[in-house]
Amino acid sequence: MLRAVATWVKTTFGLVVLVAIGFGIATLLVGGIAFEVVHEELEKQLDHRVAAETAALINEGDDGPSGIASAIARREAARSTASLDYRLVSAAGRHIAGQLDATVPNEPGYVELLPYRRNGEQRIAQSLTTRLPSGHRLLVAADRAVIDEMDATMIRLFAGALGVMLMLGIAAAWIVGAVTKSRLDRIDRTALAIIDGDLKRRMPITGQGDEFDRVAETLNRMLDRIGGLMDNLRQVSSDVAHDLRTPLTRLHNRLDEAMASDDRLVQRAAIEAASSEARELLDIFAALLRIAEVEGLGSRVSFGQVSISELVDGIIETYRPDLEAGGHELVASIQPGISVTGDRRLLQQLLTNLLDNAITHTPTGTQVQVTLDQHAAAVRLRVADNGPGAGGSTAKLFERFTRGERSRTTPGHGLGLAMVAAVATAHNGTARIKPPPGFGVEIEISQI
Repeated sequence: MLRAVATWVKTTFGLVVLVAIGFGIATLLVGGIAFEVVHEELEKQLDHRVAAETAALINEGDDGPSGIASAIARREAARSTASLDYRLVSAAGRHIAGQLDATVPNEPGYVELLPYRRNGEQRIAQSLTTRLPSGHRLLVAADRAVIDEMDATMIRLFAGALGVMLMLGIAAAWIVGAVTKSRLDRIDRTALAIIDGDLKRRMPITGQGDEFDRVAETLNRMLDRIGGLMDNLRQVSSDVAHDLRTPLTRLHNRLDEAMASDDRLVQRAAIEAASSEARELLDIFAALLRIAEVEGLGSRVSFGQVSISELVDGIIETYRPDLEAGGHELVASIQPGISVTGDRRLLQQLLTNLLDNAITHTPTGTQVQVTLDQHAAAVRLRVADNGPGAGGSTAKLFERFTRGERSRTTPGHGLGLAMVAAVATAHNGTARIKPPPGFGVEIEISQI
């Protein structure tokens, strides 16, 4: 039983009901305090009224009990429903004046609850007894009906407010619970569909910008990320099966040659060729593993501030001799003082891959331009050349094992730009191919 109650309390409906009950208790506390304060204030006002009337009677009857009796008679002659009641008795307790049907206390002072009768009805008054110099006792009383009526009115108001509070709380609990359950049911159905294999499904978004939409957007980004990783996995599996078939076939053929020949020179040449093929395969697998590592975003753990201006300057000076030796012209425009949050080694590999492409896939006389600048919160790195370009479609050049038409006869495996795209993504950036003429890659890294 206790476990069921604890489970119910943790539901949205239960939590809202608890909040409603909390507001109800707060209403009771506030109502109780307000009731006590107002009640006491009314009693004080009634006491003040009785004391002021007592003082007025004594002042009017300054000639003694007879003058006070005359003043009482005048007031009772002009009596209204809000008038006070009076009784003047002698020192022996004999009635002298006033129509108040009550026993006058022997001791002077206030009596909060004085019983008296009016028109045969038992009532309660708040009174003040004053002993005069002559020994007479003057009793002035005010009916407490006004206080009792005010008390009853406040009790009804607070009871009504409490009832309305509880009703609104329960209604709100039902509405919030129904809305929450509806939204969560849709998210649950979508999640179940994804578990069953529909990886294209995404969490529903109403466009209201509420908490559910924000959670759904975050989950959708996560699903997009997972979908991208799954696509990469499928692509890698397909590419490995397709693109490694040729080097594996060559390796197999070289080993067959070595086994089929009795000539040691032929065997040695075949084994050396097989070893070269094996090294090439190892290089390919190492590149694939490195790309997968970067795409897994595990490298973000080691991110720090990197002066990319100094990094690019250093790499350019390292590559300038090789570019000029190959008949290329290197033009650099580096904005100083630019820093990014990232991994220095990965950013260095990104730029070296782009410069290696320029050296390998462009003819003598090509001008290679390296530009680094910053606009607002974005850092842009461009490596472009005025060579013949990649040829054909460039839409898939960032995919593994994809090569341009003009670079199919040059060394490489089509993994350099895939690594560039992975590094850019790891740094919250994007990589894109610039349109012809020539060939260029622009990396934009957001610093927000």
